Order: sequence, then C-alpha cells, then structure tokens
Amino acid sequence: MPITPATATHSTSEGTADAIFLELVDEKGVTIGTAEKLAAHQPPGQLHRAFSVFLFDEHGRLLLQQRALGKYHSPGVWSNTCCGHPYPGEAPFAAAARRTFEELGVSPSLLAEAGTVRYNHPDPASGLVEQEFNHLFVGMVQAPLAPDPEEVEATVFVTAAELAERHAEDPFSSWFMTVLDAARPAVRELTGPSAGW
Repeated sequence: MPITPATATHSTSEGTADAIFLELVDEKGVTIGTAEKLAAHQPPGQLHRAFSVFLFDEHGRLLLQQRALGKYHSPGVWSNTCCGHPYPGEAPFAAAARRTFEELGVSPSLLAEAGTVRYNHPDPASGLVEQEFNHLFVGMVQAPLAPDPEEVEATVFVTAAELAERHAEDPFSSWFMTVLDAARPAVRELTGPSAGW
C-alpha cells in the first residue's frame, strides 16, 4: 500500500491547512473508505483505524503523556505514550513509529504489535466520539525525550502502582483503560512479572 507523507496534509501553497483524512473500516478492520478527521469524530462517530503505543523504560515503567492544552480533542488529560491515526494507505506500525517521533522526538528502540481492540468512547468534555479499531503496540524507549509542545504538555514514567494512584486522582483519556487492558498480555511479556502490569 502507498504511504501518504506526513507533510502532504499539513498545508497548501496558500498557507491554509488541508483536511486530514482517516481510514474508515468495518467491524473486522477492513478498509471501506476515508473520512475527514473531525467529521469522523462527530457523534455518533464513524468507525476508523487508529493506533496506541505503550513504551517502557528499562525498569518496566510506562511512559505517559499529558496531551497539550491546545488540542481540540481531550486537551490536558493523561494518556498512553502515543496514539493517533494512520493516513489512508499507511501501515499502522509505520504510523505508530512516525507519530511517536513527531510527538515525543524519540524513536522506540523496540516496537512490537500487541493486538487490536474495537471501542466506542464518547468524550464528555469535547462532545466528540472515539469509534475506533485500534492497533496496539508495545515497546521500549531508551533515548532522551524531546516532546513537541504543541502536542504534549508533560511526560512521566510510572510503575503499575504509581499509575493506579495517578489514575484515581488525575483526568485520563476516555480510551486509556480500554487500550491498556487490551495490551496487558503483551505488556506483561515485555516487562516481566516483577513489573506488576
């Protein structure tokens, strides 16, 4: 499949932003068309392809990111290391690696597929809906982060116990626990039993 360059959807010769398109899929994850990103998230939402990345350090701690306050969807909430949408025709693995670098300024030292999960999560704050067929990835990060401030407000590495405490106190994305629970078997295989995931 062809890969759409990241720059192809960012601006036109007049300097205005082009629409970003997502892949619409059926319940089995088969591509059935495309839709503009914001339109796909308007209620009741259109089922589309997405990805979620969970990166860990050498101590088995999960890298969380707080989404930038200026984002139109779920601003300021904590979530997994990186999440997003492949461009039409872009492989989810390639999109996950690309977007991790764009948001966090780092390439995973290891990245492996961890299954898929389908969900429907309305976001009460924005009124948008996440109808997603989500490809999950787990991996390792061993280089210093250089987050893009337009995408990421803050980052933190947490143990499983620290995540439980933080999740009880801080706002998290509506999809976070769904994707984490779906990825747990691969997370445990990556981090080992002593990490507590």
